[in-house]
Amino acid sequence: MISVSWLWSLDLRLMRRGLFSATESFRFSQVGQLTSFWNWFVPLVRGVFLRVLVTGGMGFIGSNFIHHLLSSQGGVEVVNLDNLSYGSNPNNLKDFVGDGRYTFVKGSIADFALVSKLVGDADVVVNFAAETHVDRSIVDPTPFLQTNTFGAFNLLEACRKYRVRLLHVSTDEVYGDIVAGSFTEKDRLNPSNPYSATKAAADLLVVAYHRTYGVDALVTRCTNNFGPYQFPEKLLPKVIVRARLGLKAPVYGSGKNIRDWIYVQDHCEALWTVLQKGRAGEVYNISAGNEYDNLTLVKKVLELMGKDESFIEFVEDRPGHDLRYSLDSTKIRSELGWRPRFNFDEALKFTVEWYLKNEWWWKPLVSEELLHPTPWKLDRTIRVKR
Repeated sequence: MISVSWLWSLDLRLMRRGLFSATESFRFSQVGQLTSFWNWFVPLVRGVFLRVLVTGGMGFIGSNFIHHLLSSQGGVEVVNLDNLSYGSNPNNLKDFVGDGRYTFVKGSIADFALVSKLVGDADVVVNFAAETHVDRSIVDPTPFLQTNTFGAFNLLEACRKYRVRLLHVSTDEVYGDIVAGSFTEKDRLNPSNPYSATKAAADLLVVAYHRTYGVDALVTRCTNNFGPYQFPEKLLPKVIVRARLGLKAPVYGSGKNIRDWIYVQDHCEALWTVLQKGRAGEVYNISAGNEYDNLTLVKKVLELMGKDESFIEFVEDRPGHDLRYSLDSTKIRSELGWRPRFNFDEALKFTVEWYLKNEWWWKPLVSEELLHPTPWKLDRTIRVKR
C-alpha cells in the first residue's frame, strides 16, 4: 500500500495554521499557535497523515473516490458528508462500515454551521456534492441552485476561515458544446441548461475566492464517467438495466450526440494527482480521449449483453441537448504527469458485467419513473424507490 506523503501533509497543516509564510519560513509569532500545532501533530503520531472531508461521497464518483483513497492510500482518514438525496446510495460504501478510517455524517453542504464544523477538522476538502442529472434540472432547477452554487459558496467560506485546501469537482458541461476541436481551460464558459449553469457559477466562485481572498482552491472539469455504482438514471446503467429487464434502450434524437468517456477509476486517480500537485487557483481538464456518439455507445453495450439493435428505441430529443463535448487535457498531463490507465473497451466490458452481477445493488433503486425514456416530460418530480 502506498502511503500519503507525510511531508505533503505536514506542509498542508503548517500552511493552514499560519505556521508557514508564503515564502515557506516558520513564524511562531503567537504562543497560541502551539495549541494549533499540537492539534494537528497528534494525528500524525497516530499514523494519520491526511484527514479528508469528502462531500457527496455516497454518489457515483464520490464513493469511487473514497474506495480509491481507503484501498490504495495509507495514513488517510475520510469523513463523508452526504444528504442521502436521490442519487446517494449507502450500499456504495458498505465495505467500509465499521472501518475506523471512515466516518459518515448525514447533512447538506447548504448547512453552513455543519460545513464549518467539519471543514475545521479537515486537512483537505473534495467537493462532489451536486445535483447532476440534466433532465431533472429541466423539471425543477431549484435544488440545483441550492446545492451546486450556494453549497459551494458555503464550502469556500469555511475553507477561507480555516485555511483548508478545496478541490471542487466540476464538469465539462460548463463549456457547452463544441463542433470541432476541444476546449482548454482558457475557453469561456457557455452552459446550456440549469445543471451546467449552476456548476459554472460555482466554478467562477472558486476562482474568484482564490484571487480575492487567497483561498487554496482548485477546479477540475471532467468528461462523462462510467463504472460501478452509477445511479441507474444515467445513460450507461440505464441501458444495461432496461435491457436486463427486457426493455428497449432509449436513444435521444438521432443518437449522434458525442461524449468523451472516461472510466471512473482514471478520474479518481486524476483527482488525487490534482489534490497533491495542483496549483491553487487553477483549473484542470480531465479526459481520456474516448469519443463516441450515443448510438454507437448503446450498440456496444447491447452487443456485450448479447442483444441486437432491435433493443434500440429512438425517442424525442432532450431540450437543450448539447451536440458534442470534448476536453483538451494537455495541462494536467504535462504539468502534473497524470495519464489515464484503463482501456475503454475493457473497462466498458467490466462495467456491464458489474451491473449484471450486482442486481442486488440496482434493483431497489429502479422504478418506472426512473427508467422512463423521456424523464424531462414527467409532470412531477421523479420518485426513487428506497
